[in-house]
Amino acid sequence: MEAPLHPEFPLDPSTPNGAQSAYWVGPRHLAGDDGRLYDAVADTLAGLGWTSLTIVRGQQEPDEAPEDRQVLRSTVLHISPDTLRWAQWVLADEPFHLGELPIAWHVSARADTSSPPAQWSAYFTPDVPGEVLGDFLVALDARDQPGVPLGGPELVLDAVTAHGWFSDIDQPHAGAMDPTFTSHISLGEVPPLIQDADPRALMAVADEVGPSGWQAWAEPTPGSPCLWAASFGAGVPHDLVACFANALSSTAPVLRRVLPESTRERLLRAPAG
Repeated sequence: MEAPLHPEFPLDPSTPNGAQSAYWVGPRHLAGDDGRLYDAVADTLAGLGWTSLTIVRGQQEPDEAPEDRQVLRSTVLHISPDTLRWAQWVLADEPFHLGELPIAWHVSARADTSSPPAQWSAYFTPDVPGEVLGDFLVALDARDQPGVPLGGPELVLDAVTAHGWFSDIDQPHAGAMDPTFTSHISLGEVPPLIQDADPRALMAVADEVGPSGWQAWAEPTPGSPCLWAASFGAGVPHDLVACFANALSSTAPVLRRVLPESTRERLLRAPAG
């Protein structure tokens, strides 16, 4: 169990102007998204030159004022300059769930512009640290061919074990966990609806093992709801997952004003500024 660096400082002290105090906290895999997962990722994508499009679905009665329109669903789509990769903020668009948590970001890539379907997809729920998803997207943006694999699964495990994570005793070549046994990353059969371009992923066959992809999640206490979850389709290159894993397991602290209720007592923290 980790203890606060400065327990004498309350997490959310009142300030004269009502502003929330900022803290440097760690480990980052338990630090949540600071309530800024959209903004943090959108800022990263804007800095990379990606275009953002807002899609609004709703209904409007004749002669109804625009401000009275009923918006049913909306999503924000960010597209790379070469249109080979894109990221959707789908939290407001009736998302499906992963680990009983709603999907917030859906990231996809394709091999070339003549192939409309995504070659692979990855999914991230709220409270995935924005810094971690940002590093994954920066690495994706830097790839000339986002669908071509570079290296094997050992890249992912090497990334986390270099930061002190332990290999899974039951599957040392396909899984690892942090020293507090709260966060995990594992290579195995992907959950339902986690799809790549292969249409066979849509067909559920009894007793048939499906495609394997990386899954990551944080479970603050055994049997409790997950803090966050991430799922990578079978086609996501291992080196890109390794970038996510490296950022997730990094020992560098992150700046936070809002801490997750389920992990706040497990976080090391120090006032910022």
